[in-house]
Amino acid sequence: MPELEIPQTCLVLLVGASAAGKSTFAARHFDQFEVVSSDFCRGLVSGDPLDQSATADAFEALEGIVGIRLRRGLLTVVDATNVQAAARKSLIALARAHDVLPVGIVLDLPESVCLARDSARERSLGGRVIARQIGDLRRGVKGLGREGLRQVHTLRTEDEVATARIVRVPLLNDRRGDAGPFDVVGDVHGCLDELLELLERLGYAVTRDEAERPVDAAHPAGRRLVFLGDLVDRGPDSVGVLRLAMGMTAAGHAIAVTGNHEARLVRALGRGSKVEPTHGLAGTLAALAEAGPEFTARARQWAYDLVAHLVFDGGRLVVAHAGLKEAYHGRASGRVRAFALYGDTTGESDEYGLPVRHPWAEEYRGRAKVIYGHTPVLETRWVNNTLCLDTGCAFGGKLSALRYPENEIVQVAARRVYSEPIRPLGSGSGVAPASGLARAGDQAPDADPAAAHSRDAGAAPGGWALADGAGGLLDAGDVLGKRVIETRWMGRVSVQAEQAAAAFEVMSRFSAAPDRIAYLPPTMAPVGASRLDGFLEHPREAFAYFADFGVVEVICEEKHMGSRAVAWVRAPGAVGPESLHTRTGRPFFDSELEAEALSRIRAAIGAAGLWDELGAEWLLLDAELMPWSLKAEGLLEDQYRPVAAGAQAMYGAALEALADGIERGLDLTELRDRTARRAENAAAFGRVLERYAWETTGLAGVRLAPFQVLAAGHGGGGEPLYARPHVWHLAMADRLAAADPEFFQVTRRILVRPGDSGSQADGVVWWEKLTAAGGEGMVVKPAAAPVRLAKGLVQPGLKVRGREYLRITYGPDYLDQLDSLRNRSLGRKRSLALREYALGLEAVDRLAAGEPLWRRHEAVCAVLALESEPVDPRL
Repeated sequence: MPELEIPQTCLVLLVGASAAGKSTFAARHFDQFEVVSSDFCRGLVSGDPLDQSATADAFEALEGIVGIRLRRGLLTVVDATNVQAAARKSLIALARAHDVLPVGIVLDLPESVCLARDSARERSLGGRVIARQIGDLRRGVKGLGREGLRQVHTLRTEDEVATARIVRVPLLNDRRGDAGPFDVVGDVHGCLDELLELLERLGYAVTRDEAERPVDAAHPAGRRLVFLGDLVDRGPDSVGVLRLAMGMTAAGHAIAVTGNHEARLVRALGRGSKVEPTHGLAGTLAALAEAGPEFTARARQWAYDLVAHLVFDGGRLVVAHAGLKEAYHGRASGRVRAFALYGDTTGESDEYGLPVRHPWAEEYRGRAKVIYGHTPVLETRWVNNTLCLDTGCAFGGKLSALRYPENEIVQVAARRVYSEPIRPLGSGSGVAPASGLARAGDQAPDADPAAAHSRDAGAAPGGWALADGAGGLLDAGDVLGKRVIETRWMGRVSVQAEQAAAAFEVMSRFSAAPDRIAYLPPTMAPVGASRLDGFLEHPREAFAYFADFGVVEVICEEKHMGSRAVAWVRAPGAVGPESLHTRTGRPFFDSELEAEALSRIRAAIGAAGLWDELGAEWLLLDAELMPWSLKAEGLLEDQYRPVAAGAQAMYGAALEALADGIERGLDLTELRDRTARRAENAAAFGRVLERYAWETTGLAGVRLAPFQVLAAGHGGGGEPLYARPHVWHLAMADRLAAADPEFFQVTRRILVRPGDSGSQADGVVWWEKLTAAGGEGMVVKPAAAPVRLAKGLVQPGLKVRGREYLRITYGPDYLDQLDSLRNRSLGRKRSLALREYALGLEAVDRLAAGEPLWRRHEAVCAVLALESEPVDPRL
């Protein structure tokens, strides 16, 4: 039984004459969607799978499908004769273009078998065609390897074809099933003492041989080291580092990828190779000569066997010496290896004569963490889910490690400068135009590095904004176009292209810088229309909604008539973005007054003891900023107040005229009463407006009412807190109000059990008193939120506005139109509220997880994008 080993991801070319059984073989061994048949494509474009006149079009379609599958990393089988080199050439080129290994399975059956099968077909091709195909096959079969097929399996009998078994083998770089935990170590460069010190800090126990040389190190918890390459050259003990790394990998205590210095060493130790012994190589070769030929041979073989990159933990972690863009993860080709060893070089040199690199990390948008070295940096810094661990130990810097999955950095300082860099540490970058530090010896050997691989096509020029410490370069392409965003709380949420464009317009023209906007609040749906006389909205409908979802307890929170505000505040001395902005991301104040407001919030958090209690250096607060006139003064002056003043003046004159008419005996009493009622409505409209408008000078008169601590954290990551009970959040807000009662406003509240009529009645009375005293109304929320049930995500809150306040929304005379207003449709508004809510929480989750700015901003911008949906603004 022949076993045919093929890579798990590859392009398989079935090669054989017609009637050799290729389609039957493909159907037996591969999934139907893995096979792309030339006959099927011929039928697809012509209606007849045997129409030879459609062959060119069929193969154009076939190659298009194959290319898409390979780009998506899917094993693909081409079911065609493929007996001519020209036919194979284009398919092999397609595999190379997508960095996938091409494999051939040849069905070289006797001509008599193929002729017999062909003659039994309803539409026979004939003996001449079969004979020609077999001749083409046998003339070219010996050269299949030279054409570029990495594996060729040949089956020559019917029994071999019938009993063959396909074995799918992971590529050497595929270790997705290995989730660690790992300790990933940056470029060691012969610094054995620093490596031993780092191992001690990481908790490894070192084993030494009889000569007291370190030959292994094991962690008591089973952690393993991952070396990022460049173990040799420049430092004082490359042989000692090799001896330890070889011992650890042999014992299963470490894993390693190759670096460009290992690649140079392998070539230098090879026969007939001429490699300039520069950049520390001469010292390594001399030390190996002293170590003896047996150790040197083992070291060369060990370095030769190292792969260029590895994919771990289900694709969540990728390690490569110089990094790797997403399209190359888990792929195999010369240009993938060149990228992994040398980076994305442009072919240009800087003023030091060193290669200039394209800033691939700034453009990286992958979900996998990419950990790399090669280009020394003064400090480690996450950039778009990538991290460089080469901190220049041989140059007098540090030796760094990343503990994965904890994402903790562990470092030791170099004991001295072992090698002087051509470009001084911290003097500039070898990357165009981003961060990094190139060094000598980085270019690919004997070739122009830029020719070894191609750049990603179609990247948008320039960037939108610079990120914070967890970011990179933002690009318009991160938010424009139709998008489908995965959220934790609602699955996939779609944003249409026109919505994204509208959000981009607002964000780019009016909003704060993207790195200062961590969250945008969602819209909030109102309660269903009440059927009670004289009410459009009433608490009973809110309680009924949550009772229907099985929510046991809700909290009714006072609804402040202000503007929704988000405050992102840092503790004293903490560095990072801060902001106080509206629900569309616009700053409330100029920079000076905003700094004063943030300072006020910072001080209150400290006075309340929350920095220490939450163990945080930043907090993200959801709040209401008052008065409403602070943001809406223009709206008040241009629209609302003129309506109130004009209506009162008009109705006053009308009432005088009607009184005169009645005195003259005209029957105008009904009209007068109706006008008097409308005049009172207009006066009530004016009175309501002024409750939410007052004078402010600087921060004097400004009030902030926080009602939720969304997240707390350190640096670029933290902990989401939004799922804590609302009573906890409001208790935190009460402490802020106690610390600074002139600036912070307490949010009054009451707990209600929707399924208890007595508790409901208490909630109704509380709302009636609140609104009778001039309050806007209340928001009813599940006491423990967010709530997701089998029915779906429950509304995070329903607003129940008071009778008088609704005059602002629906007009002074809305109570006379209740019958029509009760027919308002809430479906679209509630759907919008849930989608924006899920996106907002997703933004917070991504912030807390320390995800790159582009990922956070994708969710933030999507909230604003959905705001352009056509929904009744009065809701």
